[in-house]
Amino acid sequence: MMKKNYYQKLAFLGLLLLSLFGFKKYSDHKEDAFPEVTFISESLPKEILSEFDPNELDQNQWQKLGFSEKQVATILNYKKVVGGKFLSKEQFKKCYAVSPEKFMQLQQFILLPETNKEAKSGNFNSKNFEKKTVHVSNKFNPDLLSQNDWQQMGFSEKQAAAILKYKSFLGGTFVSKEKFKECFIINDENYQKLEPYLQLPSKTPADFNSYTAKYSKKKTQISPFDPNTLDLEGWKALGFSEKQASVIINYRDRNLKGSFKTLEDVKNCFVISAEKFEELKPYIRLTAATMTKSSDDKKPEMKQEKTDFSKTDLNSITFKQLLEFGLDEKSAGSMIGFRKKLGGFMTKNQILDTYNIDKELMQKLLDIAPLDNSKVQKYTLVDAPEEWLKNHPYFKYSADKIIFYRLSNPDDKKIWKLLKTKPEYEARMRLYLK
Repeated sequence: MMKKNYYQKLAFLGLLLLSLFGFKKYSDHKEDAFPEVTFISESLPKEILSEFDPNELDQNQWQKLGFSEKQVATILNYKKVVGGKFLSKEQFKKCYAVSPEKFMQLQQFILLPETNKEAKSGNFNSKNFEKKTVHVSNKFNPDLLSQNDWQQMGFSEKQAAAILKYKSFLGGTFVSKEKFKECFIINDENYQKLEPYLQLPSKTPADFNSYTAKYSKKKTQISPFDPNTLDLEGWKALGFSEKQASVIINYRDRNLKGSFKTLEDVKNCFVISAEKFEELKPYIRLTAATMTKSSDDKKPEMKQEKTDFSKTDLNSITFKQLLEFGLDEKSAGSMIGFRKKLGGFMTKNQILDTYNIDKELMQKLLDIAPLDNSKVQKYTLVDAPEEWLKNHPYFKYSADKIIFYRLSNPDDKKIWKLLKTKPEYEARMRLYLK
């Protein structure tokens, strides 16, 4: 019994000494300096930055600003800690994932008041930075859009300018959907809306280098040229896409009957922007030898006047006028044919739904020309002629049902209930109903 008590006391004493030693070791380590945490802060070129509200950025956009995945997680957690919203630049700066250098780079672009006091005073006007809804309904080549085009799509003026600067940073083209998505201004939500309509390759070429593209473009030498002798490759060498080059040649050969006669003729081509024209103007050489001598030169009385498209009704525009504008025969024929089947267009968007149409060039025409739908024939479901119902593109698939239902239900409201058509189909049909 005494031996047992002896061992118990010995064990207790050992535990006591071990505890004291551990405490001493812990105390000694308390004085060690905490290792300094260094965050990677990639420097993003200022030319592709734009004003932004840090409360609206998603994870992907923060990474586009040069933050690592872990830094982004820290920033988003910090935002939750401060109440789910940054109130000021002062508050954002306190996030330890944002280095002083990084904050200095971003400070001028942050759409927040300088201090919490200013934010709470209500003096900061945020109306200019309200989030806009981006909308698009037709396929487009983003390389061809102007700042005004981006603004009409739903981006703010400064965002639109930043998108164009980003394109310039890449060398004057977005290159691919991948590169387009990397634009800081394009968040994931907007990219998902735009992606199905982008006329760009999905993948970036393996040998693409934005800096090479950017600076090689600046060094490109433009030699004097005669626009009347350039072929497709010649126009492409000047920086135009294959599609743009085709439009220029079509405009020259068909609309101008074979040749540009003046600098104004070149400037008036729709795919040559004002900026591009000024770049090319010093090098354009028009010579009498390459100008096509047409009957216009010999018989002034036969000269055809140019169409004023701002006064040309889209429901009466002719095939020849569409060719004059720059559309090819296939597009012009499709537009005229679809209009005839409909009995006339009720909205401009219907024109863009035409099969085999050059939508980019047609959109330019829609921006200029008016649409008068006052003469388009309309009916009710009850009195619409059977032949009209069966031949109209919007009604022909429901024609038999309409004809059957109205025998016993001569009331448009009841017929609509019985038809049970999809909302988008019904909306199209109602365009042609009284």
